Amino acid sequence: MHDLSDEALCERWVENPYYQLFCGEGFFRHDLPFDRSSMTRWRQRMGEEKLNALLQENLAAAVRTGAAKPVDFTAAIVDTTVQPKAVAHPTDARLMHRSRERLVRLANTLGIELRQSYARVGKIALIKHQRYARAKQFKRAGKALRTLKTYLGRVIRDMVRKTNGDAEL
Repeated sequence: MHDLSDEALCERWVENPYYQLFCGEGFFRHDLPFDRSSMTRWRQRMGEEKLNALLQENLAAAVRTGAAKPVDFTAAIVDTTVQPKAVAHPTDARLMHRSRERLVRLANTLGIELRQSYARVGKIALIKHQRYARAKQFKRAGKALRTLKTYLGRVIRDMVRKTNGDAEL
C-alpha cells in the first residue's frame, strides 16, 4: 500500500503496534516473527502475475459464495480505529487470590469452619503486589506474591485437614 521495501516494512512492523495487531499478534513484539528475506523469496517465487491471479481468485470466490457483491469492489472504505479490549490478563497473584477466595467460599457453603479466611490481609497483599509490580519494585512484589502463596497454602492445608475423614467432602 505504501510501496515500502522489505526492510522498511519490517522496521515499520517492529515499531508499529497497529501493524502487529492487524497481522494477528496478541502482544507487542520487539522482534520479527520471520526472517526478512523470506518475504522477498516468497514474492519472487510467486511473481506479480500469480499474486494478481491469487487476489482475483479470492475476490471471485467471495462473489461465488455470496460473501461479497461485485458492487462492493467499486470503492474501498478503510477503518483504522483500534479499540482495546477490556480483558484483565491473569497474573499469578490474582489467580492465587481468587483461588483462596473460592476455596473459602466453598468451605462456607459446605459448612467447614476454617481457622482463618485471610480475606482482609489477602486483599491487602494483592493490592501491595500490584502496586509494587507497577512501580517496578520486583523484590517487594515477589515478597507480596509469596505472602499470597502462603495464604493459599494455609487455606488448602486447613481444608484438607478438615475434610480428611469425610469421603463425601
